[in-house]
Amino acid sequence: MSAVMAKASGQRVDWAGLGWAFLFFWYFSGVTQLLIQLTGTAGFAGFRQALLASALWLIPLLLWPARTRQLAAVIGTVLWLCSLGSFGYFLIYGQEFSQSVIFIMFESNVSESQEYLVQYFAWWMLPAFLAYGVGGWLLWRKVRPVYLSRPGAYLAAALALFVSLGYPAIRQFSKHDSWQGGLDNFAERIEAATPWQLVVGYKNYREQLANMQAMLAENASIPPLSNLQDVHAGKPATLVLVIGESTNRQRMSLYGYPRQTTPELDQLRDQLQVFDSVVTPRPYTIEALQQVLTFADQENPDLYLTTPSLVNLMEQAGYKSYWITNQQTMTKRNTMLTTFSKQADEQVYLNNNREQNARQYDGDVLEPFAKVLTDPAPRKFVVVHLLGTHMSYQYRYPPAFERFTDRTGVPANVTDDQLPTYNSYDNAVLYNDHVVASLIKRLAGQQENGFLLYLADHGEAVFDAPKADILGRNEAAPTSPMYTVPFILWNSPQWQAQQPRDFTAALSRAYSSSHFIHTWADLAGLRFDGYEAHKSLVSNEFRPLPLLIGNPEQPKSLIDFSLIKPKASAGELAQRDKKQGATEL
Repeated sequence: MSAVMAKASGQRVDWAGLGWAFLFFWYFSGVTQLLIQLTGTAGFAGFRQALLASALWLIPLLLWPARTRQLAAVIGTVLWLCSLGSFGYFLIYGQEFSQSVIFIMFESNVSESQEYLVQYFAWWMLPAFLAYGVGGWLLWRKVRPVYLSRPGAYLAAALALFVSLGYPAIRQFSKHDSWQGGLDNFAERIEAATPWQLVVGYKNYREQLANMQAMLAENASIPPLSNLQDVHAGKPATLVLVIGESTNRQRMSLYGYPRQTTPELDQLRDQLQVFDSVVTPRPYTIEALQQVLTFADQENPDLYLTTPSLVNLMEQAGYKSYWITNQQTMTKRNTMLTTFSKQADEQVYLNNNREQNARQYDGDVLEPFAKVLTDPAPRKFVVVHLLGTHMSYQYRYPPAFERFTDRTGVPANVTDDQLPTYNSYDNAVLYNDHVVASLIKRLAGQQENGFLLYLADHGEAVFDAPKADILGRNEAAPTSPMYTVPFILWNSPQWQAQQPRDFTAALSRAYSSSHFIHTWADLAGLRFDGYEAHKSLVSNEFRPLPLLIGNPEQPKSLIDFSLIKPKASAGELAQRDKKQGATEL
C-alpha cells in the first residue's frame, strides 16, 4: 500500500508516521488479542482479523492530515472506551468478549453483578487498566500528519478501506449464496476488532434473544403431559444428567480402548452401569439434542416444537431444575441450547468465548455443581452440559493432563502428521474422564438419593478405523466413531434400594439416544400418557428398533447404523498391531 501511495503522491511517504498511526489504532484491539495469543486461549484468526480491521481508522487521517492529532484523539478515545470491556473481561475471566457476555450482563441483576465484581476483583487490575490507558496515550503522542497529494490520499484511503472491510466482505459474500449468510460471516470476521466487538455482539445478542424468546413462548404454550404419575412422589431426590460433547466411546478405556484414557471411571467401574451399544441419531449437537431432550426422533423430527421437553417433564414432576453449561451461550448455532437452559429454574453460563475453538476447561462446572447440591430444595433435577472433547482438542485439557505424547497404543495406520491430533484427542478424553468422575464423586459425597447419567451428544472421528484419514463429523459420509457414544449410569445406594433393578440384560442392547426421554422417565419412576416402555433402554418391555441415522428432513437418506459398523475399532486395531509387533513403541 505504501508503494502505491508514494507513486500517487510523487513525494516521499512518511513510513514511520503511517506506522505509528496504524499501531495506535491497532493497540485498542491488539493488546487483548496479543494476550489471547500469549496465553494460548484461542487460535490466530482473531489476531489477524483485528490487525486488518484496524486499517480502517487510517482513512480520516489520510484525507484530513492537518487534523491528524485531533482526529486520532477522538477516534482513539472512542476505541479505548469500547475496548475496556474486552480488555477487562479477559483479565478477569481469561476469555474473549462476545455476545454471550452481553447476554450474561443483561440477564444478571445488580446484586449478582456486585457479587461477581467482589469475587473476581484483584488489586493488580487497577494498575493494569492504568498501564493500558497510558500505553494508548504514549502511542498517541507519536502520531503525526502524513501528507499526500489528493489523488494519493484518495487512493491510499481506498486501499485502507479495501484491506479492512472490502476484502473480507468480498471474500465472505462470494462464499455464500444468500446475502444474510455472507453478512453473518462478514460480521463474525470483523468482530475481533474494537469497536465491532460491541456493535456486532449487541446486534447478535438482540437477534438471538428474539429467536430464543419466540421459542420459549412456543414452549410455554405446550400443554403439560397427561396423567403424570411418580413412584417417588414426595421423596427427596437429586437426579443429574451430564451431557458430553464429541466423545467417541471407542476411545475410552472403560469401553476397551487399550490406552488408559478413563482411569478414574475405570476405578468406579463396580459402581457404574456401562451401556456399550448406544448410538446418537445425528453427529451434530443441536440436531442430536433436539431429539435427546424431547419426544422428537428420526421419524418425527419436529416434535420438539410441540411436545414438552425433558426439563418440562421434570418440573411438572415437582423437581427444581438447574442448567450448568460450559458450552457457548448466545451464538446463532447455540440459541436452541440456550432455550433449553432457560426452561430451567436456574442457569449457570460459564463459556462466553467468542470462538468455539478457545481454551475452556470443563473443570469449571464442578464448583457451581457443588453449590447446586447444597440448595435446600428437596427434589432437584440438574443438567450439566460439558464442552467435552470438542475441537480443538488441545484447548480441552490443562497441561497436567497431557499424558499421551508418543505412539504407545496408537494404531499403526496413524501417520506422523496425524499423531499430535490423535494424541490430543485422547488427552481430552482423559480430562473428560476426570470431570465426569468428579461429578459422580461429589454427588456420592453428598449422600444424595438419586442417580447420575452421562451420555455424549455425538461422537467424533479422529483418524479412527475403518477410514483413518477422517477427522471430525460428516453426516453425508458416516463412520462408526461419529455415532458411538458413552452411556453410563451411577445410582446412589438409597435410590437403588428404593427402585431395585438388574441392568445386566440391558447393558448390550442396541439403542438410539433419540428415544432417551423414555429411558430417563423410566429411571426416574415417571409414567404419563405418551410414555412408551418399549423405547426405554432399561425396561423389561424393551423392543429393538432400527438405529436410524442421517438427516430426517430427507427420509430416504436415513439408514440403519448397523450398516456402517466397522469390522474393527481403533482400540481393536491398536491391540491387534501390538500383538503383531506393528505398533511403534
